Amino acid sequence: MNNWHKIRGALALLGIVLNTLILCPVLYLFVLLRLVLRFDKAQVALSKVLVFIAETWIGINNAIIALSSRIRWTVSGMESLDRDQWYLVTCNHQSWADILVLQRISNRRIPFLKFFLKQELIKVPVLGLAWWGLDFPFMKRYTKEELAKNPELKGKDLETTRKACEKFAYFPTSVMNFFEGTRFTQAKHDKQQSPYRYLLKPKAGGAAFTLGAMSGHLRNLLDVTIIYPPEAPRSLLAYLGGAMRNVEVVVTQRVVPGWASEGDYEQDPAFRERFQQWIGELWEEKDALIASRLEQQ
Repeated sequence: MNNWHKIRGALALLGIVLNTLILCPVLYLFVLLRLVLRFDKAQVALSKVLVFIAETWIGINNAIIALSSRIRWTVSGMESLDRDQWYLVTCNHQSWADILVLQRISNRRIPFLKFFLKQELIKVPVLGLAWWGLDFPFMKRYTKEELAKNPELKGKDLETTRKACEKFAYFPTSVMNFFEGTRFTQAKHDKQQSPYRYLLKPKAGGAAFTLGAMSGHLRNLLDVTIIYPPEAPRSLLAYLGGAMRNVEVVVTQRVVPGWASEGDYEQDPAFRERFQQWIGELWEEKDALIASRLEQQ
């Protein structure tokens, strides 16, 4: 990545920051109204206004990135999407740019993407309050050590997250979950001894947690595969600055099996094995897809 790419990337990042600082106060105004007007109709109406503001923010970001990066896009599988449906979205995870890619292809095509966030992230300046106002589900996961010391905490994390997701029953929602749980690096791949060439092992427990927390609302899976140029750096500035000249995105629309949100992943070995097999098959197919696309480049 040359200096010109870095300069363009930095300017694009500055534009996104300015866009955030301009629109966040507007969003905060409607967040405050939500705190005052507690009846259901007002909550639903204000949620839609907040999503409109967030989608406008993404639209402006997309325009900034288009000017700075000039990426040639190849996107397939986005036909027949419906803003009136609930979606679980997953994707291979290689870069901080992945989220921007997902926002580019999904904005105003499906319901606004929401991510499960760690409880501690609500304290992040500027964005923490915005995430809370947009109903991003904050989750509290307990470690095995914490559960060993306090057995009464068992199941509390899922119950807390499920309550946070109850409002999603009122209007269609898209929930994003990176099944790998972390960004791909060769070092992580080697440490895991991953059986896949281009992917880390998926954390099936996280996917089961998401489906369980949503209580059966997520029946559609958008399995997104992002393929960056093999020679390009994977950094955010490389994406924003145009060092990635071509990006391909393949979206595979699937139906989430009914059983996948009805079992107990932690306590039921048979369900756990079945769920892991399902996710493993998806990952084998994704890995083969990436290999075939890279061989064509």
